[in-house]
Amino acid sequence: MDLLERIQQLGDIHGIDFIGVAGIAAFKKEIESTGGLIASDFSRALSIGIVLPKSIIKLLEDRNTYENTLQYETHAYTVINTRLDSFASIVSSVIQKNGHRVMPVPAAERIDSDRICASISHKITARLAGFGWIGKNCLLINPTHGPGIRWTTVLTDAPLAENQTIMESRCGTCNQCVKACPAQAIKGRNFFEHESRFLRLDVSKCEKYFEELKGADRLAVCGMCVYACPYGG
Repeated sequence: MDLLERIQQLGDIHGIDFIGVAGIAAFKKEIESTGGLIASDFSRALSIGIVLPKSIIKLLEDRNTYENTLQYETHAYTVINTRLDSFASIVSSVIQKNGHRVMPVPAAERIDSDRICASISHKITARLAGFGWIGKNCLLINPTHGPGIRWTTVLTDAPLAENQTIMESRCGTCNQCVKACPAQAIKGRNFFEHESRFLRLDVSKCEKYFEELKGADRLAVCGMCVYACPYGG
């Protein structure tokens, strides 16, 4: 059993739905534009994903009910991010024991509040690992589960077989996420390679909307661009 097979076997034990390998060396500029610098020291990234419970996404039909938003915040965000971080730590130990450099990236922590970004975009690594395409909502859209997946990334130089096929966008003329966005932050533009995400998404509007929710003494939960996507519904 090779190293990737061992990691995938661990994934089955821990309830991980997606594990794939992305070659990131050729995408250094794009990765740095939406993240930090640590990824530039690694040639590959393990993309790790957990599918959100569809019944919890469906609760977003009524975000004015506290019970619904609490369920979403807890079990479609907080708990799954913790599971992703724990699994990334386990995988990192396995890779290091096999003599390779490794760097687990937090599932949901920012390094820059002005750019509103993490060390690496987990959506970019998931795309390069072949799990879907970047949608108009700037989320990774999987053909089966839509954007209803949380992701994390483990950077490494381990000689793992990289994905060779990147999916083409299937968003087409669909604008359901644009219509559903309460912040009017999604501009309705399809993804193009190496293009800034700011041409597709006004991140400041999204951020302002969450602050408004907090100011109204509500849970900072939206997810409408996840709920509205016809893929995975």
